[in-house]
Amino acid sequence: MSMTDPISDMLTRIRNAGSAGHKMVDIPASNLKAAIAGVLYRRGFIRGFRRMEDNKQGILRVYLSYRGGKSLIVGLKRISKPGCRVYRAADEIPRVMAGRGIAVLTTPRGVLTDSEARKQGVGGEVLLHVW
Repeated sequence: MSMTDPISDMLTRIRNAGSAGHKMVDIPASNLKAAIAGVLYRRGFIRGFRRMEDNKQGILRVYLSYRGGKSLIVGLKRISKPGCRVYRAADEIPRVMAGRGIAVLTTPRGVLTDSEARKQGVGGEVLLHVW
């Protein structure tokens, strides 16, 4: 089965698992998805993740974080889509929820949060917002 937007699929799986109260969720792996999971881990939205081999493309197992029985990820929104890419220069990178959330970007220096990209002075493709 061909998937047109694997990043949206990843976000939907995380969102659904968080709503259902699951401790972890398995996602078909890719390097970009692992980099996005790394950003979510560094910012404390997930407890951790690991890549597992399955003799195909691999599986990315994401461990979700909860506080008071509620997921730390309140919202996930895909910004740049396959049909409409969204690029921003370093001085045009949006602030999510007045700084309470993060934007995840792909830049020439890797996958970064909005604050990291502004600090390094690089722009790129705005993949998603998390709050």
